[in-house]
Amino acid sequence: MKKLINDPFAVVDEMIDGFVAAHPDLVKRAAGGNGRAVVRVNAPIAGKVGVIIGGGSGHEPAFMGYVGEGSADGCPVGNVFASPPPDPILATTKAVNGGAGVIYSYGNYSGDVMNFDMAAELAGAEGIDVRTVLVTDDVASAPKGSEDERRGIAGGFFVFKVIAARASEMVSLADVETTARKANDRTRTMGVALSACTVPAAGRPTFSLADDEMEIGLGIHGEPGMRRGSIESADKVADALLDAILADRPLASGKRVAVLVNGLGATPAMELYIIFRQVAKRLADLGVTIHRSYVGEYVTSLEMAGASISIIDLDDELARLIDAPARTPMFVQR
Repeated sequence: MKKLINDPFAVVDEMIDGFVAAHPDLVKRAAGGNGRAVVRVNAPIAGKVGVIIGGGSGHEPAFMGYVGEGSADGCPVGNVFASPPPDPILATTKAVNGGAGVIYSYGNYSGDVMNFDMAAELAGAEGIDVRTVLVTDDVASAPKGSEDERRGIAGGFFVFKVIAARASEMVSLADVETTARKANDRTRTMGVALSACTVPAAGRPTFSLADDEMEIGLGIHGEPGMRRGSIESADKVADALLDAILADRPLASGKRVAVLVNGLGATPAMELYIIFRQVAKRLADLGVTIHRSYVGEYVTSLEMAGASISIIDLDDELARLIDAPARTPMFVQR
């Protein structure tokens, strides 16, 4: 294991120290939560629905990197690939509560669901109205018809972007929740892994792949995918990922979408753009317009090599919200 760290059991707290020190104009630590509650520097905002996203560390820039202007109001931070416990979630909730309620959005994993639900109950006991919208974009993790059982992976970027932009319009908690559910329902993701990553505290790879192997549909924590086989060309991989997405949510000619080609931590930008090239060609052949595109590392898995494709099927409201400006430590859109 080669990593630029100090103590493998202190990586998360030391990362947060550096993150807050590097971006004091955008973020701060909230009181409580053992220092694991990060919020926008001007939180809470009176009359605005507070937006909380979160999950385990190791996925940077998700989730902490998306706290800021026009984006999430706060993020409780968990250990590497582990849910934050209820204490920092509750501390974050209190810190972003501006009186209009708070919405939680995070990937559909049992540990996250349990801990966020516990925090929501504790917040409710203190008079804070909390709603939850799970991200369930991973088509590889459950069949069509069982969408609510799916994992949340890179498509969460679109869901979080939409939720934050809608909340910034100073609408009600119910309105934010409705739009959030629509965004999640219209988002699909499929990924491929070329190599594993190493959790610092474990000191060994999370799984193994031979030098000539890839795994289609692998989860962002190393969960099994749909199939394992020999590495193929970028075009063939892009086709396989896109075919799975389109089989699950067909796109007719005239549709508008936003596309994310996401790197998992160790995939060069060169390769991500080669994948995007094929996605753009395929969608153009279908008569589908790419309204906005994102290429880069948005939801990673430490130093895992691989990529994913996420597509959100836009209507006028979602296009407006995807286009809204945002300024965070790790993402800026003007």
